[in-house]
Amino acid sequence: MTTRTVLVTGGARGIGKGMAKSFLEAGHRVMIADLPAGGDWRYRLGSDSEMADAVEELGASGEVRCTPVDVTDSAACEHAVKATVDAFGGLDVLVNNAGVIDSGPIEEFGEAQWDGIFAVNVKGVFLMTRAAVVNLRASADAAVVNTASIAGKRGSARLAAYCGSKWAVIGITQSFAQELAPDGIRVNALCPGMVGTAMWHDHLMANQGDPAFQKRTSDIMPLGRPQTVEDMGEAAVYLATARNVTGIALNVAGGYEMH
Repeated sequence: MTTRTVLVTGGARGIGKGMAKSFLEAGHRVMIADLPAGGDWRYRLGSDSEMADAVEELGASGEVRCTPVDVTDSAACEHAVKATVDAFGGLDVLVNNAGVIDSGPIEEFGEAQWDGIFAVNVKGVFLMTRAAVVNLRASADAAVVNTASIAGKRGSARLAAYCGSKWAVIGITQSFAQELAPDGIRVNALCPGMVGTAMWHDHLMANQGDPAFQKRTSDIMPLGRPQTVEDMGEAAVYLATARNVTGIALNVAGGYEMH
């Protein structure tokens, strides 16, 4: 496999870190991008210290560096792309993984909560892809992988903003796939099922602990277990590598979502 350069947003921990590890193990160079100071949200977000820890941990697998990014800010997105190109000489794969979640009944859900979710999950995909597209066009093997969710295929009570944002990611993915196909840029979405990251442990099942998460997810998954960050990394490498696959939204959900 030809070595390529991959930029992963939200890459300091969780699914993004799992993706970074998988790309490194596949022989690629990786730039991890995440918030420099954690961000103000319902649960802990990535930070510069976690990025540094991830680089130290993953460095044994290959060439990896990190750069700060706030995907809601166009200048920050452009800086992250420039830092990647300056460090590695180009950009071949963009992984739009940064995302947040919040939940609650519609009558109590604040406008700022709604806007915050769409700013990161939807606008962030647009801004990062726009910032990267010139360099992706210069690649002989370019791809974009957007982290959506099975929540982007089936609505859930109290999660209208999150589900709506992930439906939007799938629609954007299909539109970009059509638009960028003449440039040879493949664009796909990855739809995780239930992965034991901060979204679950610190929000959706806060204070219930990992054993409760493992039992709940194992009970409802046809394949009998929750998904892992390694599962997501494996799928991201596939989507970034498959030469004739574009515009799909791939479920990685153990059979829980088959649409």
